[in-house]
Amino acid sequence: MTTTPQPPSSLSPSRASDFMQCPLLYRFRVIDKLPEKPSEAATRGTLVHAVLERLFDDPATERTAPRARSLVPGQWDRLLESKPELGELFVEDGEGERLARWLGEAERLVERWFTLEDPTRLEPAERELFVETELESGLRLRGVIDRIDVAPSGDVRIVDYKTGKAPRPEYSEGALFQMTFYALVVWRLKGVVPRRLQLVYLGSGDVVTYDPVEADLLRVERKLLALWDAIRLATETGDWRPRPTKLCGWCDHQAVCPEFGGTPPVYPLPLIPAGRTSSE
Repeated sequence: MTTTPQPPSSLSPSRASDFMQCPLLYRFRVIDKLPEKPSEAATRGTLVHAVLERLFDDPATERTAPRARSLVPGQWDRLLESKPELGELFVEDGEGERLARWLGEAERLVERWFTLEDPTRLEPAERELFVETELESGLRLRGVIDRIDVAPSGDVRIVDYKTGKAPRPEYSEGALFQMTFYALVVWRLKGVVPRRLQLVYLGSGDVVTYDPVEADLLRVERKLLALWDAIRLATETGDWRPRPTKLCGWCDHQAVCPEFGGTPPVYPLPLIPAGRTSSE
């Protein structure tokens, strides 16, 4: 059974980043919904996130590094059960050596977290929290926040785990955009500007923090509104232009990308003739 393609109706941090990186990539993922092969790195990140979420189900005194490591195999089994296609990652690993190394890397990332935060002193208000809000313009923003901590004073801290390494300062804008996106959603939902945004980089053992103010959130809101206008225009005209970068080498869609000699699928949405707008 196939589903009828629908125009985009909301923005998440990842899809907003897709459009900024390459409008055609956004189209392939959001409108055409082209399949992508699972990657070891992304799947490892999902696994580590699941372990860190699950650990807080235990009493504070039992949140130890050995306990966290012991959760890795079981969480991998659960992940495989919910997404059997992930088994393709190790289909040619007859002896299980690659899988064992991969699980060992996940365990080391989990263990490193204990050098950066002390879970015995944390009681998150929320974990893996889906948030969604609608701005006055009608744009819906949505996403999943790894962790929200609330201090006795009421101060809110948004925490995001990254299994990669901390980027150099000149390349940190992307991660900060994601966090201010979440802060904007929380502000619009609860009327409270989060006191702190915290990125925990397990790959390099760094913790990066940023304390936003209302002006930061208004600025990201204006950016998102402009971005949404560009997405709506591309949706109506079908003009999704590729934006070549060094990241193209990792893209799953080279076969249908004009930059690599490919032809995109037939555009599945109706087009608005030139000179007309959707409001007419």
